[in-house]
Amino acid sequence: MWRTGIVQQATRQDLRRLLNRNNSSKTTAAATATQLPQSADVVVIGGGSAGCHTLYHLAKQGVRAVLLERAQLTAGTTWHTAGLLWRLRPSDVDIQLLANSRNMLRQLEAETGLDPGWIQNGGIFIAHNETRLDEYRRLATVGSALGIENQILSPEETQKLFPLLDPKAFIGALYSPGDGVMDPAMLCTALRRAATANGAQVIENCDVQEILVEQGSRGKKVVGVSTPFGNIRTETVVNATGVWGRDLVARHGTHLPLLPMKHAYIVSESIPGVRGLPNIRDHDYSTYFRIQGDAICMGGYEPNPILLDPVAKDFHFGLYELDWSVFETHVEGAHKLCPEYAKYGVKSTVCGPESFTPDHKPLMGPDPNVSGLMHNCGFNSAGMMFGGGCGEQMALWITKGQPDVPMFSFDLRRFTQEQGQATKWIAEKSHESYVKNYSMVFKFDQPLAGRDFQLDPLHEQMLEANAFMEEKQGWERPGFFLGNKEKSAAVLPYDWYGSYEHARHKESNYERILEGDLKYNSFSEHHELIGAEAHACRNNAVLFNMSYFAKLVLEGPQAHKAADWLFSANTKRDPSKTVYTCALNDAGGVEADVTISRLVSGSGQLHDPKFEGKGYYIVAGGASAYYTYSTLLAEMRRKGFNAKLHDVAADLGVISIQGPNSRSILQPLLDCELTDEQLPPNSTTLAKLNGIGLRVLRVSFVGELGYELHVPKQDCVAVYKALKAAGAAQDLRDAGYRALYSLSSEKGYHLWSYDLRSDDTPLEAGLGFTCRKQGDYRGRAAVDRQRSEGLKRRMVYLTLQDQVPIWGLEGVYRNGKPVGVLRRAEYAYTLGKSLGQAYITRSDGQNIDAEYLKAGDYEVDILGKRYKANCHLRSPFDPSGQRVLGNYETNSK
Repeated sequence: MWRTGIVQQATRQDLRRLLNRNNSSKTTAAATATQLPQSADVVVIGGGSAGCHTLYHLAKQGVRAVLLERAQLTAGTTWHTAGLLWRLRPSDVDIQLLANSRNMLRQLEAETGLDPGWIQNGGIFIAHNETRLDEYRRLATVGSALGIENQILSPEETQKLFPLLDPKAFIGALYSPGDGVMDPAMLCTALRRAATANGAQVIENCDVQEILVEQGSRGKKVVGVSTPFGNIRTETVVNATGVWGRDLVARHGTHLPLLPMKHAYIVSESIPGVRGLPNIRDHDYSTYFRIQGDAICMGGYEPNPILLDPVAKDFHFGLYELDWSVFETHVEGAHKLCPEYAKYGVKSTVCGPESFTPDHKPLMGPDPNVSGLMHNCGFNSAGMMFGGGCGEQMALWITKGQPDVPMFSFDLRRFTQEQGQATKWIAEKSHESYVKNYSMVFKFDQPLAGRDFQLDPLHEQMLEANAFMEEKQGWERPGFFLGNKEKSAAVLPYDWYGSYEHARHKESNYERILEGDLKYNSFSEHHELIGAEAHACRNNAVLFNMSYFAKLVLEGPQAHKAADWLFSANTKRDPSKTVYTCALNDAGGVEADVTISRLVSGSGQLHDPKFEGKGYYIVAGGASAYYTYSTLLAEMRRKGFNAKLHDVAADLGVISIQGPNSRSILQPLLDCELTDEQLPPNSTTLAKLNGIGLRVLRVSFVGELGYELHVPKQDCVAVYKALKAAGAAQDLRDAGYRALYSLSSEKGYHLWSYDLRSDDTPLEAGLGFTCRKQGDYRGRAAVDRQRSEGLKRRMVYLTLQDQVPIWGLEGVYRNGKPVGVLRRAEYAYTLGKSLGQAYITRSDGQNIDAEYLKAGDYEVDILGKRYKANCHLRSPFDPSGQRVLGNYETNSK
């Protein structure tokens, strides 16, 4: 029987006494006008984990920064957080950020003389089934490749580390001895001392009433902040206000997709034998144990969290009464795992507000509407563990113009402005991400919440063709096609997983089919179905609906200057020429890879825009469409180009016909010639199809002869039906993104944010041909320096000799030593092999060259077993590029 007779809600003072925490700012006096500086390089708003870490890293870089906190440091959500740090994650970026946080924690006491409350007691992940244990094996492989010590343990070995566990209650575990916990009050006190010692200023009891913004010729910009005690002039403000983050900036047209929820844990009575034991995460039971002295703090992620209206501004150190009907879902699993825990009562309950987001990742980076406004909030109850790593990146963003870690998955601009204003969408997505926080992470898993948010012009046609739909950046897109034998798999309205009096769907064919993709140690159940689409593209022709792709028009008096600066390739081409190019940051990293076509001013129709000066049509991947648009626009404004950038993604559809028979099917429908002379590779022209005006681009994302038709949205259905009718005799079929990505990888093309990111240079990625040697462009200095000094890493293609699936993040070994991880992993159906891309580095830090890469023996670590792999500097599929030219007479595999 679990004793609950002494349960009480923890007050601020009780909790701090219970958890042995202290706050050196208890008696801080209110701010006065004389305390406020007249100006600052940076103003950080919010004195929680995000704000304190940001201030610390800014001060270390010599920035004259001031932090303003409306109450005292740690007020809001930081003071009551559990403070756990787990480094093994299904993301190399997360692992790097968490490692950086831990490194900072370990050296902070020597730097400040204050203990930050870091306790390295290790962490254990508990598995109750083989699939979960396979996930832990995946985490172990990426951890080992990236230098994170870990072990897969049997139940008996786990019990030796944590004797109170019942070894019969689980089947295995993953142990990371370098993990631990931190005390938020002690840590923020140490960060404050370090920051102020380096010239920063902390002012408590000082509310920021408004961020002061001016409208200039280059758009809105920050000019200061106002407080009850006066204004501070500044050109840079960091919004680190947590659950209040959206309220502070909404008046300036920025809407953060952030939702406060109640989040809780309970603190046990003293339990003999607990002190010094590792922390526990039981993902299957959705429960964690945090060791706090002789007590266990227990919490998790329940299916029915309490969603909050805006949290009151004066909710500084308050707590909510715990709703046991919500929290009790964690109790049974905790008792099964640790029977001894059930024998002791609950000393205190801790239930406070936390900020959550639609994908359970923070909202960071530059504001898309206001220059000089940066965001560092929405940490989904992980602000302490990510605080150090993310604070460092925020400081680099401000001082260097970009972080040195690829932060797209944390960047606010991964969401569109429409998503930021869609309260129902935010609530659904944030709820699902909360509920599934401890769920297994599968490469091809799909959300059930927030679906059908944005539909392209061919959505109904995709459903009629029996497409299994995927979601990317709010858009629905076809993943693969089920054929005539399978009943349709419509996405059903979100049922909130049966919570809040919603009935769980009794039957969902979508979820049943999705289940076939949730694998680690075997290929997807849809592997052959997707393979048939890929083979049809290589051997015949297919249609891809690529309508959700980014489509931008750059025009104006200085459009040519903007294109010259933004893109690394030579854009001074004749009209009708299409160029593949990169947009770089100052460090030479790739912020986007696009095709850009020079235009002539036309009729004013969507596919034939009218403009003054020069004009360009830019196409980029849809999953990062708004990020691409925002990044290019911000740089144009920074440089002051007299040009405009229009987002026309929702106004134009894209139908791509690819494969050896694409020309013969398409030609009879058009009023223009598709010959190599009239429309050579990498070119564009205007055309009509059955009287419908459209733009044709001869480009390919899959390495085949092919054409993209860019069509006004109202005409997309007619064009699609005409193509299907014309190709019926040749068995023209639809194909989805699963096949498209496989084909793209097989050809050796890149997928931005996977095997091409903002920390990868074109030279490292094998894209040196996109970097011209005449004229200046953003990032050129870094590229030229790398050309001169040589490469420290380089991307390679690895084909496995065994028929085993890979998903990405598998460790790569050369001559038995770790040299990287797979950034991207696909099955190459024409080659008949699993194919991965990885960036290889040398452990001795020396330059990488072709001879070094060719000389090694390579292996890929898959679920703890190493498999032999062949290393290629270029993809072995059609290395001379004959197929995209339409040359199929020779064997070009």
